[in-house]
This record gives sequence, structure tokens and C-alpha cells, in this order.
Amino acid sequence: MDINEKMDELSTTFKALSHPIRRQILDFLNKGPLSTGDLNEKFPDVTRYAVMKHLDMLESAKLITIRRVGRVRMNYLNAVPLRQIYDRWVNKYEGRTANSLITLKEKIEQNSRRNEEMGNGLKQDSFQIEQEISIKAPRGQVYKALTEDIDQWWAYRLSGSAKSTLTFEPTVGGRFLETWSNDEGALWGVVTYVKAPEEIRLNGLLGMRGAVNSAYSYTLEENGDETIVKLSHHASGLLDPEWKQMHDSGWKELLGKFLKEYVESGIRPEQA
Repeated sequence: MDINEKMDELSTTFKALSHPIRRQILDFLNKGPLSTGDLNEKFPDVTRYAVMKHLDMLESAKLITIRRVGRVRMNYLNAVPLRQIYDRWVNKYEGRTANSLITLKEKIEQNSRRNEEMGNGLKQDSFQIEQEISIKAPRGQVYKALTEDIDQWWAYRLSGSAKSTLTFEPTVGGRFLETWSNDEGALWGVVTYVKAPEEIRLNGLLGMRGAVNSAYSYTLEENGDETIVKLSHHASGLLDPEWKQMHDSGWKELLGKFLKEYVESGIRPEQA
């Protein structure tokens, strides 16, 4: 993506953020998804038509994603464009370990220690994460990056200081696997559905432990010369209260930064 295209995307993002009602909508969605009807009720002095226009503007800027549940339109915050602004102007001035998106491995270790200390810190809960990112590349190229090239851009590793390799088998029952010796490794997920190059679904704990059911999927949609990658991640069970924020931040970095930069520019991140 050239500099003019990047500036066009930023202009759309800043324009969407310029109106106080649109910023309020994002504040509401930051607490969880809401239907369009619920959002209308949040603004009793604004017409339904005006609220819909604001939602359309936020969707055009990719700051929200839409999922339909029957006839109900559910609106989700998509903070990936905000993360990209952060990466452009803020991230380079902070050390990697100082920012809020420290590595998944460090988060897992922190949560493990916390669970040992608290004992009963987990509670029955669930979370749903919805994100989408546009990548300037054909869908087949993005699909290849998500599968065959996973080792090139997925920076989070569970191997500690040992160098590891990631492999992804894009078939039903295939494994998303990390290995760092002949008899040591970790399973990031198992493929439950695949329709190349349109959709992949997996089951995998992604760092969570215990009585947890976790499933995530990628849907790839063509949009001119771009590919829209839609992530959906659902988890339920005995969850640590911080796991949702941890995974939401991790996905933003993995897809909105590492995958996007690798596909568009060939940039490979350091292993985390």
C-alpha cells in the first residue's frame, strides 16, 4: 500500500472520529456489542435516520463491524484502525515491553501465576471478539499467509528462549502447531471447518487454561483489490476477567499489524 492510500484510510478514520455522536457510539460499543435499536435508544434526541448515518460512517471507516442475528443488526467495535494510528505515531516511541500489548507468552505466565495465588479467581463467563482488517492483496495471497506462511508473521510463541517453528495444516482435523524440539511443542488450534480461500474455523485455547471452550474463525471477503479479513473469537467457561482484553489486544496486533505488514510489505516481526 503506497503513502497516498494510507493517507486516504487515515482521513476516513479521522473524519469518522470528528463527530461527538460517533465517538459516543464507539464508547458504548467498547463495553460490548449493541443492536441498532439499542443504540437508537441511547440518543433520544437524535432521529433513527441520523443514527443510521453515523453508523454507516463508522462502518465505512472500519471502526465497527456488523453481524446479523436473524433480523437484528448487531454492532461491534473494531479498534484495528485505532491500533494502526497508534503504531504509526506512538508505538515507535515506546519500548515493546512498556506498551499495553506485551507478548501473549508473558500474559499467559502472569495469568498462570495469578491463578495459583488466587485459586478461586476464575468465574463462569464468556466473551465474543469481532474484528476486521482490510489488506491490500488478493484473497488467495492472504489465505496463504494465514496457513502456509503462518511461521513468517505470527510472532507470539510459547517456546521461551528456544527457537520454534509454526505449522498450519488447512484441512479438517489439521493442526496449528508450534514445535521447538523433537519432543516439545504446543497446540494453538485444531481446524474444524475449511473452505479455501473463504473461511477457516478452529478450536483452540490460545493461552487460556482449564475448563474453557474457545473457538475462532477467519472469513476472507474480496473487496476490489483488497481482502477483508473478519475475525470472530468466542470463549466460554471458567475465565479469568482479564482474558478478554488480553485476546482482544493480541488479535489487533497479530492481524492489524503483523499479518497486514507481512502481506502488504513483506515485513516479518521479531518472535515474541
